[in-house]
Amino acid sequence: MVSIKDIAKKAGVSISTVSYALNGNPKVTKETSSRILAVAKELNYMPNAAARSLKKRETKIIGAFLTDFNGAFYGELLQGIKEVLNKKGYDLIVCSGAQSHRMLPERNIDGAIVLDSSFSSEEILQYAELGHKLIVLDRELNHSNVNQVLLDNKAGAALAMEYMIEKGHRKIYVITGPEASFDSMQRLQAVRQAVERHQPLTYTQIQGDFNKSAGEEAAERIIREYTEPVAVFCLNDEMAIGLYNAVKESEYRIGTHIHIIGFDNIELTQYTEPRLATIDYSKRKWGALASEQLLKLIADEEINHERIYVTLVKGDSVHSV
Repeated sequence: MVSIKDIAKKAGVSISTVSYALNGNPKVTKETSSRILAVAKELNYMPNAAARSLKKRETKIIGAFLTDFNGAFYGELLQGIKEVLNKKGYDLIVCSGAQSHRMLPERNIDGAIVLDSSFSSEEILQYAELGHKLIVLDRELNHSNVNQVLLDNKAGAALAMEYMIEKGHRKIYVITGPEASFDSMQRLQAVRQAVERHQPLTYTQIQGDFNKSAGEEAAERIIREYTEPVAVFCLNDEMAIGLYNAVKESEYRIGTHIHIIGFDNIELTQYTEPRLATIDYSKRKWGALASEQLLKLIADEEINHERIYVTLVKGDSVHSV
């Protein structure tokens, strides 16, 4: 039977380095770790089941890795995650930033839910290859230890675009999220497809950052360039709120001169005047389903990838032209 000593000898490294690499410890560089994993695969290395069971440490803690915690969106998502985990006897720890990734290789958690662009897909697959169980909310990956619970971003963006087009809008601004955001890229792809289907239709893309200040900055440009009624698709509601704030300080009126639709249907949009048109889905359900899928994955139950569906909230911020 092949041992870690055999791997160390063939790879030209120490036994401890092999052990670190096989357990995904960040002490080993990615290059060295990849070489050791390749040697282990070449030698058909299989961990000793008895030794592995002795080392296995069940923490009853799940990690949720988020890019940040700003905005109303994350509260509902985390509440959905927490409710399911607590019912099953698990606790939740919320993490952010590259240094927190060590929670996985150090086995401080039993599994992870990832909505965090600081994780590369290669890193996630490396952890999965080492046996870690992961749910991804922000990318498409195929591995037996990774399950996808994704928002139907394309359908939501298509609903938003079709709604504005039905209202007669042919000049549309689109305020995007961060360049690395999977959700933003998916929504933008659907925008471009809608534009292709409805020629002649022009759209102007403005780089945003999924926060209110990005919406306010975009509003300055839209107001400066204004010559006729325009529609604005904000790829999340936080930016739409920022746009509202800025437009209300100008001579223009929402729903008359500047027509706005958002995405997420956060609670604050219920108090906008006029009521913001947006794309709705259950953030709590998304988090709950992610937890359910992860617990099934940990229990080695057979599961399929899941999708969270969306609906249109028409509101009063988009009128016919």
